[in-house]
Amino acid sequence: MQLSNIYLHFKEHPIIVTDTRKVVSNSIFFALKGENFNGNKFAKAAIEKGCEYAIVDEKEYAVDSRFILVADVLTTLQHLAREHRRQLNIPILAITGTNGKTTTKELVHEVLSRKFKTVATIGNFNNHIGVPLTLLSMNEETEFGIVEMGANHPGEIRQLCEIAEPNYGMITNVGKAHLEGFGSFEGVINTKKELYDFLLTNGGKVFVHSDNHYLTEMMSGQDFISYGNSEDAFSKAKFLQAEPYLVLEIRSVVGKLYIKTKLVGAYNFENALAAVTVGRYFKIDEIEIKEALEQYVPSNNRSQLKQTEKNILFLDAYNANPTSMRAAIENFAGMSRKNKVLILGDMLELGADAQKEHLDLLNLIKERELKSVFLVGDIFSEVNVEEKFKTFKSASDLVVELDKTELRDQYILIKGSRGIRLEQIIEKL
Repeated sequence: MQLSNIYLHFKEHPIIVTDTRKVVSNSIFFALKGENFNGNKFAKAAIEKGCEYAIVDEKEYAVDSRFILVADVLTTLQHLAREHRRQLNIPILAITGTNGKTTTKELVHEVLSRKFKTVATIGNFNNHIGVPLTLLSMNEETEFGIVEMGANHPGEIRQLCEIAEPNYGMITNVGKAHLEGFGSFEGVINTKKELYDFLLTNGGKVFVHSDNHYLTEMMSGQDFISYGNSEDAFSKAKFLQAEPYLVLEIRSVVGKLYIKTKLVGAYNFENALAAVTVGRYFKIDEIEIKEALEQYVPSNNRSQLKQTEKNILFLDAYNANPTSMRAAIENFAGMSRKNKVLILGDMLELGADAQKEHLDLLNLIKERELKSVFLVGDIFSEVNVEEKFKTFKSASDLVVELDKTELRDQYILIKGSRGIRLEQIIEKL
């Protein structure tokens, strides 16, 4: 069946599902495949549960007119999303970066929603499946779209841009992450730059942190809106504190505005300023911008403060790489708090650089004289040869230790790659 006909079906039944456990009425099932599953096998169940149509790519499963046979289900999903994006013809802002892209996306969403009916990527659903699903969740009432783009291999940002066709773009920063897939830090830079290149070719604009020389050097003469400390920056702000919450000052037509966020970590200053800049560019009242940023409450273990009966936790355990780890440790070490405890999990997907990067963190911890430290994971276990800090193979092992050794009246930073599952220890703290 031609894409145009599938799009007509989508207009009549505008809910896309890829999991039979989430089937609702008036929906279309896309039988995606993965390494360990074949969605075609669930197409019949999707129809029985209430889907109007099922898109399949294996002929044996197209048993009647409710099953639409295509060459490749994933490609069809991506092409359908691009067609829908073109039909809507709304501004799309794409956000990528090594660190902070999800938080920045959430902050920008809060700000833009003060003026526009805005749809943004849910969570970090930012890959070759998540981006199409985000676009297809938009409808005729949507006035602005925000699409987060993630990548762990060269060419992925280019592919996502070809699907979403953004008018605006932002790279929060570039750092050492997914080195196993990118091959090197230069590979990270070149892949993120694919967003700038797409916008240059297609006449789009970029929001750029002008204090970050990597980002400014990546541009190739395209239109940009800058934020930072440079004299000619479109938007500026002053960092005031992060003890524990981030507070910043912006100058506006009404004088100084103090924005007291609920984000922990000085490293979120750039993310907040990015959201201020986007809001200003799209002419949102600065009082509205202030209120939006102050009302945003982080969740999902990202830049989150949690007070338990025993301790105060600084949760940043959704993901980790050398750049974000260093920023978190430096921020935590600089806080004027006593009784500080550092709990770090391995940084994954670093390839051949893994041991070196973990050793560098151990040296940083020693330099900052952080004494109470718990390390979790195979890599930390290998590199912590001096046994200066307590080390555990897994989060489960640390849970056992915390059952024996209670921590109380402590300020505790918890950070590590999601695969280490540090969230298991929270209930023990």
